[in-house]
Amino acid sequence: MANNDDRRIAREVGVAEEVAKLVEPLIESMGFRLVRVRMAGRDLQIMCERPDGTLSIDDCAEISRAVSPLLDVEDPIRGAYNLEISSPGIARPLVREEDFERHAGHVAKIEMITPIDGRKRFRGVLEGFDADSGEVRLFIAAEDAGGKAGEDDVLIGLPIDDIEEARLVMTDALMQAAQQRAKGRKGMDGSIEDGPVQPQGGGRRHSRDSRAKRRQ
Repeated sequence: MANNDDRRIAREVGVAEEVAKLVEPLIESMGFRLVRVRMAGRDLQIMCERPDGTLSIDDCAEISRAVSPLLDVEDPIRGAYNLEISSPGIARPLVREEDFERHAGHVAKIEMITPIDGRKRFRGVLEGFDADSGEVRLFIAAEDAGGKAGEDDVLIGLPIDDIEEARLVMTDALMQAAQQRAKGRKGMDGSIEDGPVQPQGGGRRHSRDSRAKRRQ
């Protein structure tokens, strides 16, 4: 990576890990960033974005055209599969330090690798990322921190290197923020980079059958 701030929390395993290692340098060379690779059955999902967090359908198609030949040559997946290039969407995974900063004030779910005070799962409002401590800062409900209901939320720090998975939670505030960003971009250049608001967090997508599937 170009700098430590751009380092991705990479938790892929197996085939997804192999694919991520293959495609990430190519995607970066095109000016995009890899968010996540996931293999679900025979569906290979590669989630990407521009540095500003946007991705258009044309971007998805461009990435697909570049990635497909690489996967055909390296052949990390046995048999037929369907390749899907998608944007992170609204209720997106949080995989870089700046993701936690950019979405401060919104609700997130975070799962840790190692339990903290007996807990692996946390939900709260993001305060941001503290570079000095290497921690994601999260306001959680007082009762979740050993206090009483009605007391002020408690600010905790979660080591970013020990995060298994983190993602935003769909809320009205998050949807409104996404709509405002989309309106802002449309006002500047007449186009919208994000897809329409979708409750499950899906953004722009481009799918195609793998070459392996077409050969069968």
